[in-house]
Amino acid sequence: MAGANPGIGAEERGQGEAIARNLREMSRLRVPTIATITGEGGSGGALALAVADRVLMLENAIYSVISPEGCASIMWKDATKKQQAADALKYTANSVRSLGCVDDVLGEPEGGTHNDPALAMELVDERLRFHLAELDAKPLEQMLEERYQKFRNIAQFYTTAE
Repeated sequence: MAGANPGIGAEERGQGEAIARNLREMSRLRVPTIATITGEGGSGGALALAVADRVLMLENAIYSVISPEGCASIMWKDATKKQQAADALKYTANSVRSLGCVDDVLGEPEGGTHNDPALAMELVDERLRFHLAELDAKPLEQMLEERYQKFRNIAQFYTTAE
């Protein structure tokens, strides 16, 4: 998903409210939730995925609240600065994991998932089963509290003045 349509028409049709409702409803689910990013997770869709108990991401996927082009257009009023924006966004799998937005980066077949989709899905299936077993082993209230804390603390960072 490339992300939500940023146009006024989409907002007039309630896009923002739909994203907010999704966040509320997913956060209240009393069953384990796992989201898997297989290509591009962006914009409001990125928010929707973030509420899952576990967020998994293929190693060649990207995940961000805005596209590099959109970020460059806002920050520098110049979409051609998309590479500078991409570097700043840190939207690759390992970068997003280091921010705490993703719980597991999944390996892909050599050259990428498109080279061997069946093997790629076997690898995804293995990790889904692993994470579901971990979540199933938790008492419900513990799982819900961990979901809440995870979402509240996502992508926080601190700096110290020296």
